[in-house]
Amino acid sequence: MRYMSTGYEAGGRSAQKGRTRAALVAAARELVTSGITPTVEEAAIAASVSRTTAYRYFPNARELLLAAHPEVDQPSMLPPDPPADPAARLDAVVCAFMAMIVETEAQQRTMLRLSLERDAANRGELPLRQGRAIAWIGEALDGLRGQLSDDERTTLVYALRATIGIEALVWLTDVAGLSRGEAVELMRWSAQALLQHALGDAPVPTRVSRPGGRGSGAGNL
Repeated sequence: MRYMSTGYEAGGRSAQKGRTRAALVAAARELVTSGITPTVEEAAIAASVSRTTAYRYFPNARELLLAAHPEVDQPSMLPPDPPADPAARLDAVVCAFMAMIVETEAQQRTMLRLSLERDAANRGELPLRQGRAIAWIGEALDGLRGQLSDDERTTLVYALRATIGIEALVWLTDVAGLSRGEAVELMRWSAQALLQHALGDAPVPTRVSRPGGRGSGAGNL
């Protein structure tokens, strides 16, 4: 997700405005990491920026929190010299993806909460709705195009996404009581089990349709 400048920020003294915005975003990230979901005023106080000035950059807490979420622009979760074996490729993606999730867990939890709000008007802009993980997992399984149909491969990608990510981490740590290391190891095992199941004799379900009849699409982070 790339930030789009507001009219105020696009005006004069862009360098100074950039520093002010960066200070507000950094303050918001620190507050989120400490367990606080900050308001614009709280971020302004932490950044030593006036309340009036802060609202010129972020008119509401939602926009502030979106800006404070770590950007993930990398097109791939595979290492520079990825293995050819689909199982090894998948494990590399799961490990890299979950390392990023654990490292930014506080911000990820905040985005998860925002994605569950009743007002769905702006959910499409949330990082959890950008479909990055679907693309990362799909890339890991590129070698299966000759072994699985497109529908089977899409279903497998969705099933794998359901077993990894912040949603699974929250349940495994908060409800099941696992440590983060144990949770990640279980996700790695689950991913491999799903892959082996899909490559075995058991049939893969037909492609799961998304609401509105779309079988494939952006998906979640």
